Amino acid sequence: MTVVPPHQLPLAGFHIVDLFAGPGGLGMAASILGIPSTGIERDANAVMTREAAGLQTIHSDVRSHSPADIPEANVLTGGPPVQSFTVAGRGADRRALDDVLKFVQRLVDRDARANIDADLAGMDDERTGLVLEPLRWALNAIDSDELRPYDAIVLEQVPAALPVWKAYGAALAGEGYSVDHGILHTEEFGIPQTRRRAILVARRDGQTAALPSPTHQRYRKGAPRPAGDLVLQSWVTMEDVLTERTSPFQVVSNYGTGGDPKLRGRRRSCEPAPTVTGKVSRNRIVSDDTMEHDLPRLSTSEAGQLQTFPKRFPWSGGDIPQQIGNAVPPRLGIHILSAALDLASPGEDVWRALADWSPRVRHEAGAGIPH
Repeated sequence: MTVVPPHQLPLAGFHIVDLFAGPGGLGMAASILGIPSTGIERDANAVMTREAAGLQTIHSDVRSHSPADIPEANVLTGGPPVQSFTVAGRGADRRALDDVLKFVQRLVDRDARANIDADLAGMDDERTGLVLEPLRWALNAIDSDELRPYDAIVLEQVPAALPVWKAYGAALAGEGYSVDHGILHTEEFGIPQTRRRAILVARRDGQTAALPSPTHQRYRKGAPRPAGDLVLQSWVTMEDVLTERTSPFQVVSNYGTGGDPKLRGRRRSCEPAPTVTGKVSRNRIVSDDTMEHDLPRLSTSEAGQLQTFPKRFPWSGGDIPQQIGNAVPPRLGIHILSAALDLASPGEDVWRALADWSPRVRHEAGAGIPH
């Protein structure tokens, strides 16, 4: 198999440290772009997948490290957990979000940082404080006498994180960063899945921060697939990527709207998939006809492909559906990193490299990232 060379980019000045790196969505994106990346991840299953994929990884808790441990990194990325306030506005969730926003202000105010660790340890859910770690790393790099501030910062999470990214943005702007943040729809970037993600990008090297511009049409429920135009391509469907399924099918969600099993969401194979979650293996697959015969459920490889991981990506360890659901789609990561680092827009050579990637090919080509 021919190995497609990495996109031709000014890469010499970039090295990424990826906090809460997961199984490797952003790491894969960086790898395809030819950018060195070191991920920090605590979950043993995700670490097994990363190691099988040849992604450089520190198996540890992010809170046990600091920028001084990866001094060569000048780009900070991460997707800290936000489960404790995923549904902001409802009781404890709202309070957890309010607590985080107050802690952001305390981190920025150097005089108010005293006892912050003890206060975080006393919170009801330890994950609430984890969302502060990327800001802590950024500010520690700024305050260090031995290190330089990160040139760029990229953060990604579910839409509920957007208020935190806005607070981060205000804090980083006060430290000399240009900042942009917002909600991206994955199908607008060629991912065969509807998924919304809150993104922050920041630059401190004189460049203006900007989120990537869509390359594909937005999916509209019930509307026919639009034709591409000179600006935007049509959205990508499940059957466009799951080519081994030769007949039309439907995905039936494992849960019903409002808890009603009769209102289970459905998507046809000629549409993008619904959001791939950690429960993806529970979704039924049925034939797209009046009989609705049950078909084999999504394989690990197929679920990964709906997240734009390569077909041969070596998912490893346990709880693989959860790994897949938690991951950043590599194709989205490529778009975000390209915009955040002011690189050339990804071309077909990049997408071929992502589709053709395999651990064996990368090893034979000498292009793998060392352990």
